[in-house]
Amino acid sequence: MLSRDITALAQADAMRRDFVANVSHEIRTPLTVLAGFVETMQSLPLTEPERAKYLELMAAQSARMQTLVNDLLLLSRLEGSPLPGVNEVVDLGALMAQCENEARGLSELLHPDDARPQRLYFDAPPPFELTGAASELRSAVSNLINNAVRYTPAGGTIDVHWERLPDGGARLSVTDTGPGIAPEHVPRLGERFYRVDRSRSRESGGTGLGLAITKHVAQRHGGELQVSSQLGKGSTFALVFPPPRVRPLPAGAAAVSALAAAA
Repeated sequence: MLSRDITALAQADAMRRDFVANVSHEIRTPLTVLAGFVETMQSLPLTEPERAKYLELMAAQSARMQTLVNDLLLLSRLEGSPLPGVNEVVDLGALMAQCENEARGLSELLHPDDARPQRLYFDAPPPFELTGAASELRSAVSNLINNAVRYTPAGGTIDVHWERLPDGGARLSVTDTGPGIAPEHVPRLGERFYRVDRSRSRESGGTGLGLAITKHVAQRHGGELQVSSQLGKGSTFALVFPPPRVRPLPAGAAAVSALAAAA
């Protein structure tokens, strides 16, 4: 008699089935809406304003499907590529400048005429560098900051802060004054397609894959995604990187960074 433990195989099979079911559901919803609008435009005489409105809604659903496919492709690429090496140095100053411009643009788009705009605070460029894949790190950092912008109400505050840890590692924290997250949801936030509030996530354009991508990028760089939240008071999402990934800035770059911080 031979016996074999197939727990891991069964878990992998269950994950595959859940993943396929989730992808099918996420794509089916905008596809159904899109098909409905097409049928309406084909079968009913519409005024020009009605036609323009339906086309705008169809474009939004198409963009949602495209975003979902792009996120799925990114996850697949992350899983199939070798781990980032330690020879590629990431310019955190440039990376954070891109993310800040993107976040401020998104905030203005979400609250264009609001009397109480969001307050976004970004630290000066950190006095150190990271090694790894710049495109992956940009996706991870951008996901955390843009999520904070999307879920923080008008008049709220978002604080983005880099720090060097006592063990030589580094930590990026994104703290917001949004609605916060109930404790039972926090352990599942890195799961694919898991959403605390499905309707709100879809309204804000989320695919349910952003935090999964962020968590995967952190793990590929030897780090982790940390989440702390208090319902009704806000949340802090942090990326922690190990000491081998952190390097001090070269002398010239350090001086420029110091001048930027003083300014």
